[in-house]
Amino acid sequence: METITIVTIIISVIIGLAVGFAIAKILERNNASKVIQRAKKSAAGILKEAKTEAESIKKDKILQAKEKFIELKSEHEKVILSRDKKIADAEKRIRDKETTVSSELAKNKNLNKELEEKILDYNNRNEYLEKKQQEVDKLHFSKIQQLEVISGLSAEEAKAQLTESLKDTAKADAMALIQDTIEEAKLTAQTEAKKIIITTIQRIGTEEAIDNCVSVFNLESDDVKGRIIGREGRNIRAIEAATGVEIIVDDTPEAIILSCFDTVRREVARLSLHKLVTDGRIHPARIEEVVKKTRKSIDEEIIDIGKRTVIDLGIHGLHPELIKTVGRMKYRSSYGQNLLQHSREVAKLCGVMAAELGLNTKLAKRAGLLHDIGKVPDTETEMPHALLGMQWAEKYGEKPEVCNAIGAHHDEIEMTSLLSPIIQVCDAISGARPGARRQVLDSYIQRLKDLEDIAFGFGGVKKAYAIQAGRELRVIVESERVTDDKAANLSFEISQKIQTDMTYPGQVKVTVIRETRAVNIAK
Repeated sequence: METITIVTIIISVIIGLAVGFAIAKILERNNASKVIQRAKKSAAGILKEAKTEAESIKKDKILQAKEKFIELKSEHEKVILSRDKKIADAEKRIRDKETTVSSELAKNKNLNKELEEKILDYNNRNEYLEKKQQEVDKLHFSKIQQLEVISGLSAEEAKAQLTESLKDTAKADAMALIQDTIEEAKLTAQTEAKKIIITTIQRIGTEEAIDNCVSVFNLESDDVKGRIIGREGRNIRAIEAATGVEIIVDDTPEAIILSCFDTVRREVARLSLHKLVTDGRIHPARIEEVVKKTRKSIDEEIIDIGKRTVIDLGIHGLHPELIKTVGRMKYRSSYGQNLLQHSREVAKLCGVMAAELGLNTKLAKRAGLLHDIGKVPDTETEMPHALLGMQWAEKYGEKPEVCNAIGAHHDEIEMTSLLSPIIQVCDAISGARPGARRQVLDSYIQRLKDLEDIAFGFGGVKKAYAIQAGRELRVIVESERVTDDKAANLSFEISQKIQTDMTYPGQVKVTVIRETRAVNIAK
């Protein structure tokens, strides 16, 4: 009986547990369905908010794109308006030039017509004068015969006596006439020469080009200096050995200095440093590689510069080696004046001056461009640069006129063509422009003092002033001690003394002034 009771209790417990488990499962299922529903509602809300935010962002981006488009459109319109304005100005200038040319042609046509009329009138008058001359000759012959009968002398004897009596008078008149003719010729020649030179200078305008012996390489920060120097200075020694340029690293913030008289080597060093700093890899092997590539690119750039220069000046058929030499002029200077700019200026001056004189302008430009090629030799030589340039020009097939102009522009050889003095004059004009060449202030001041001291070394000099940056020496003399004739001789002697004792660019004009004053006071 007890066993039945225990079994019954166990069964009841088991049934109760089963019922409880079933009830728990039912409750858990209901809670899970509620959680899923809440999650679905939350997901729908999040999705809706995301769509709303996406629409808002889309609208903002569209507005920004429209604003950017409007801004770019306005800039483009400004560029187009500016370009249209430049084109309109150019067309206006062209129309003005065409109008000027047409008016000049009309004037020339009228002048030609007047000249033809004058030539015809001259021919008619010449025929009339020939007829009259024949009549005069006949009358003269008859008068001579009458005089011979009256005087009892022949015409030859009378002529001899007349010649002897008038010999001294004729000599004096002839000398006076010759002197007047020479003075007039000098005055006319000087006037024409000044006119041509002034016209040439006014038509050519160039910038002042000054070159230095150092370049400043800017750095982003001073930390790069240590990387350029390298461990125990090995990097900087490798750069100096590869380029031949002295690198100065001092306390100057964010900068180092490259020093070398050869501008090609200095430019190679500057570009190599720029590549090394940009790349970040700085060590001896890398330095040699970069310097080698940079030197090759500089050589290519030199050839391009020569070609562009030749094309700009309208020079054709120049030998490739001469073109390369012209390009190397960009990296050379003479008294601080860039050699390529100087040669371009001389070429333009020669072209204008040759046109004024009716000579070959292309040959003049060619000689002007090449006149200083002897200043850029690949190897050092003691030969004057004019003769060296002449040898190169002959070697590469230039015409004799061009070769002579190159060799004679500093009077090393005799001038044999009209181009030679033109090259010499244009070279002096380009080098003598104020600001074209740089001189140290102390040497400049000393040169002016030496000019004045030379003048004071002659007797009768009261005052002396070096003016126009040393281009003219004005000397005031004592009128009691120096006559007019002595003043002319004094000017010549001072100029010869300057030529002998001093070195100077261009020319020095010596002006001697003699003045006499008579002053009285009425009381």
